[in-house]
Amino acid sequence: MRSNDFFDKVYEAVKQIPQGKVATYGQIAYAVGAPRCARQVGFALHVNPQPFVIPCHRVVNRFGRLAPAFAFGGVGVQAELLKNEGVAVYEKDGEYFVDLEKYIYRGAFTAN
Repeated sequence: MRSNDFFDKVYEAVKQIPQGKVATYGQIAYAVGAPRCARQVGFALHVNPQPFVIPCHRVVNRFGRLAPAFAFGGVGVQAELLKNEGVAVYEKDGEYFVDLEKYIYRGAFTAN
């Protein structure tokens, strides 16, 4: 699979995450048929060509941690975007998290 095909699949999966919910990198990897490629999902989102169309701010790690180097302005911007959608973000030891039990999107994603 060419990386462009992979990236396109990632972007389409991320578009499925509704406002007010989050998904993990692993969920997205699973959804696109590459369950061991969570890091590659992160890279695809880091180079997201349409940040306001593809809501990459809704993707967090498996612990609910926000991206420390969010590609479109830093973790503070990601936190603010999530808060604007009604997702509570909390700080712990200088890192930002969301409660996955409350905000995780299952929808079409069946892993994690």
